[in-house]
Amino acid sequence: MKNGNLIRRCRCTDPKTKKEYGASCPKLKSSRRHGTWTAVQELEPNQNGDRRRFRRGGFETSTKAQEELDKVRALMAIPEEDDAWGKTQISDLLENCVKDKDPVPDYDETRRRFKTGQSLNSKVTVAEWLDTWLAGRKRLRRGGAARYECDIRVHLKPHLGHLRLDKLRVHHISSMFDAINERNIEIQEQNAQRRVVRDDLKATPNKGAENRARRLWLRAQLDAMPPFRRITGLNTQPHIRDTLRAALNVAIAQQVMPAFNPAAHVELLPGTKPKALVWSDERIARWKETGERPSPVMVWTPEQTATFLDFVEQDRLYVLWRLIAFRGTRRGEGCGVRWEDHSAKARSLAIATQLVQDGWAVHEGAPKTVSGIRLIALDEETNQDLQAHKLRQQREQEAWGEGWQDTGRIFTQEDGSLLHPGKVSDLFERLVEAAGLPPIRLHDLRHVAATLMLAAGVDIKVVSETLGHSDTRITRDIYQSVLDDLARDAAEKVVQLVPHARRAMAAVKDGAPTVSPRRPRMTPPRKSDEVKEERSA
Repeated sequence: MKNGNLIRRCRCTDPKTKKEYGASCPKLKSSRRHGTWTAVQELEPNQNGDRRRFRRGGFETSTKAQEELDKVRALMAIPEEDDAWGKTQISDLLENCVKDKDPVPDYDETRRRFKTGQSLNSKVTVAEWLDTWLAGRKRLRRGGAARYECDIRVHLKPHLGHLRLDKLRVHHISSMFDAINERNIEIQEQNAQRRVVRDDLKATPNKGAENRARRLWLRAQLDAMPPFRRITGLNTQPHIRDTLRAALNVAIAQQVMPAFNPAAHVELLPGTKPKALVWSDERIARWKETGERPSPVMVWTPEQTATFLDFVEQDRLYVLWRLIAFRGTRRGEGCGVRWEDHSAKARSLAIATQLVQDGWAVHEGAPKTVSGIRLIALDEETNQDLQAHKLRQQREQEAWGEGWQDTGRIFTQEDGSLLHPGKVSDLFERLVEAAGLPPIRLHDLRHVAATLMLAAGVDIKVVSETLGHSDTRITRDIYQSVLDDLARDAAEKVVQLVPHARRAMAAVKDGAPTVSPRRPRMTPPRKSDEVKEERSA
């Protein structure tokens, strides 16, 4: 390593040439306080072999300039003598330090990073790293990538993006979620205010000058209010944390940041997963009164399901509705299933692909999870309906002629083109309303299938595999309320098997003749009682 040097110079100018004296100013020799000191250190040449130096001036004394030079030389001494690559890295660090006018990096921190193979550039921000991490996730499914991008764009960058990656701490992340929850309260209040004005507008008739003036005023109020917005619920926040934790895990693995993941130590408010509830008569009456659903996940009773299937029996997609209602396929799986996946002889249907909606665009993708790739058994009626559906599709193909699009799908548009999952959901909601049934989502029809299988006594492991769940715990979590209802029903059946005196007394009160059961004597008779019995005999 070449020795550095200190240079004293000033900004005085020659009256004749109008140029600065620099280090040759006469006053520098006559006065020690004249001018400033500059520290200069030769660095390793760059990759092109060009010469470069560390140069920093403006020090009032030589002592301060020497301290700066000592810091630079200490950093350059970190690599071994034969470590050309390491010396280049340190020189790059010092060169960037001069360009950005930053302080000389801390020796201990730089040495730790160098020894552990981490990046010496400690100025990487959270936003920069999140962009780098997301760009490197090449194997992500399109839906997963979109979800990560949304978490980063909407939450992580606005709250944490300005922080240095190596300075990110647990309290920074906790503050982000506190801000999200405060924002949720604000959004809910604004939504409530807008809802009141909207309802008032709907209730105001459009007759009379006074009413029309009020309607104009209410519309102006609505235009001035923020639109309806969704909150970031407690069930969504863990996914945001998981996105950040995954990105930081990669940063730790690549030694870009210290081996501590602050996202893994953030505590969130507990959320509750929605439970599937059955549309009972009481819940239907309450829904008609208030317009509110008891749960985000609602399922029909077997009778309600039968009413729907009877209503849509003549619909082109009847077999699709039946398949979801009885076998629990997901919307995209039902739209994407192919004729090659159906075996009429084995009465089975393979779920190997699905149609995924990304925004409004549709593309083909693999099932949601690995366990989603499965083979489901078909009942005889559904199997026959599929064969009849195939004949109907062949007639449609003949009618369309050259305009027919051969996609190989079981369920298509009339011209053979792909079904749009969003349009299928819209059609389902219109059919439910036309059938006069309580509302459920198309995805809830999949929950209906699970409820029917559980009510029929199918083992929960079989139900889980049919639905494509990776674990029976997922099935239990979603359908716990349904399982509770089945457990109560089973308890009643068990009690009915055992005679009970209370039921016998109830039967007497109702007028039914019955024999009161004789309570057995639990203790042996006393000796005096035996003597009385002998005398009486």
